[in-house]
Amino acid sequence: MQGVCGRPQIVVIPRRAARRGISLFRGSNQREIPRFARNDKGGPFFRKSPANRILIRCFVLLALIAGFALNGSGQMNMKVRVGKAIGEAFSFTPLDIGIETGIFKKHGIEIEKYDFGGSAKLQQALAADSIDMGLGSGPELAFIVKGSPVLGVAAMADAPWLLTLVVDKNGPIHAVGDFKGKTISVSTRGSLTDWLVHDLSRQQGWGPDGIKTLPVGTDVSQISALKTHQIDGCVIDLAAAYRLEEEGATRIVVRFGSLFKDFHIHIIYARRSFIDKNPEAVRAFLAGWFETIAFMRQNKNKTVEISSRVMGVSPAIAGRVYDELMPMFNSTGKYNPKALEVLRRSYVEMGILPVEPDMSQLVTEKFLPSATK
Repeated sequence: MQGVCGRPQIVVIPRRAARRGISLFRGSNQREIPRFARNDKGGPFFRKSPANRILIRCFVLLALIAGFALNGSGQMNMKVRVGKAIGEAFSFTPLDIGIETGIFKKHGIEIEKYDFGGSAKLQQALAADSIDMGLGSGPELAFIVKGSPVLGVAAMADAPWLLTLVVDKNGPIHAVGDFKGKTISVSTRGSLTDWLVHDLSRQQGWGPDGIKTLPVGTDVSQISALKTHQIDGCVIDLAAAYRLEEEGATRIVVRFGSLFKDFHIHIIYARRSFIDKNPEAVRAFLAGWFETIAFMRQNKNKTVEISSRVMGVSPAIAGRVYDELMPMFNSTGKYNPKALEVLRRSYVEMGILPVEPDMSQLVTEKFLPSATK
């Protein structure tokens, strides 16, 4: 049958007639109705049958599965509970930045973030199975020797430029030599801040206890203790020190980064049972972490925007901190043997451990991105 334009005219016929073999075209060149044709409005005519309905559903299901596989659906993400030793420190803001920019999600990781008031509390949470991984300090490796069920899985940052020792601006302390016999607040006993003060005392020739330490908790608590003259000085992060300087309340006497060149201020820890059950989650977290560090180096404005909110300081101070502290971050996660040796010797010299530990039993590099290439 010819249409008005000389082309074959498709005729829509009832389904029953089609089943009986009625031809679509008249004449000698007859063929039966095709499965896909055109209806009278120019749209597709699809012969609906139970088999075709099943086929459609199969196509839809396959499309959904393909979509989930391509975008890394949230249902496929691995949940990782991660703790920060100090919530507001710049050192730990990569966790917030990686979450907010979607970098961890890109690696199939869903982060549950927890903030603690010091290294000891972080290690307690790891031991209690309250978190899976922790952002802590280098000196915390001693907790493993004492029975903490964790392993250092990456060197996170090196020289301790993050931390400062500040005093009351109008007080009597003006130089390191003035700290002998004085009381300095730290976050927790056995923490990084505690270690730094004791080693500063040792370096001055006063022994590890020539300067007294008082565990107080967060920077906010330490600053409050300083303002009420309960202590002679406190170890706080650089952002808080700059803010207090701007307010005219304190002055910086010690920048610990200038005293410890070969060092690991921060290490990423993972609970051993979590490593055994979820090694791919550990790998994925570290891949996301080091991609975040690279993002921070290339995107100062976004980093300052997020970190200023996390630290509770102005963008101007956050920008200053960014410039001084970004070089501190380790880009690969690999350990510096000299830094591990500094820590190993210090544990005995400061009375933390009775004998020097085998550091190879406390850390590993097998989950780093470079180890999987």
